[in-house]
Amino acid sequence: MALINPHINFNGNAEEAFNFYKSVFGGEFAKIIRLKDISSPEFPVAENDANKIMHIALPIGNNVLMANDVPEFMGQVNENENRSKISISAESREEAYKLFSGLSAGGSIEAPIGDSPWGSYFGMFRDKFGIEWMVDFDPKYSGKV
Repeated sequence: MALINPHINFNGNAEEAFNFYKSVFGGEFAKIIRLKDISSPEFPVAENDANKIMHIALPIGNNVLMANDVPEFMGQVNENENRSKISISAESREEAYKLFSGLSAGGSIEAPIGDSPWGSYFGMFRDKFGIEWMVDFDPKYSGKV
């Protein structure tokens, strides 16, 4: 069964926030990916965004708190709204595709589901009710972040 986890967008201070959350909840980060780590000719990363967080994950019990910094070319997030997404960590590509297809029906797709530059099967969308979702399957973690 898929896991549902909160995902927060930050304006460049995700690492600072997550070090704070780690000091409160304890534990270790499951994953930290910087924008420079996924830079390629197809996805160039500006120098001022290179050290920003593409993905950070902090396990808390059976759940995972996740976040990223929004790159400058995408503008800043409103810190009082549209700042979080629901992230689904699927157990298989098939489950990820089924959940993505079903939940995105009638909505708007921001990133079609497919193989990502960071090695997972990933897609992102806003459902027909305006709720923002991300669906991910990472074979290295068998459905866990």
